[in-house]
Amino acid sequence: MKRVIATDKAPGAIGPYNQAIEANGMIFISGQLPIDPVTGELAQGVTEQARQSLENVKSILESAGLSMVHVVKTTVFLKDMSLFADMNKVYETYFDGQYPARSAFAVKELPKEALIEIECIAVR
Repeated sequence: MKRVIATDKAPGAIGPYNQAIEANGMIFISGQLPIDPVTGELAQGVTEQARQSLENVKSILESAGLSMVHVVKTTVFLKDMSLFADMNKVYETYFDGQYPARSAFAVKELPKEALIEIECIAVR
């Protein structure tokens, strides 16, 4: 059994997918671009983009009655690995020392020319 999770406090999907799906107590959050859900604008700079992507993740989790403490795995996609340290400074502030498992990759290109995209898995 699966359930669609959606909120207007995070940007809507820009393709044929959902913001998140819950299945058997696991929440799979699609990659979150650093788009402000109110303005529809892309945040500027890697620090603000990391913050906005994580705020979008947080909003989706909250709409499912969860928080960042429920995240067990993240995947961070970066335009370039030179952005890793700046992303990491923001990232660590969202997990209060209980960090999930994580992968981080440099990719050739991200939608909307973003510098970062973050997806995650959470468990109820």
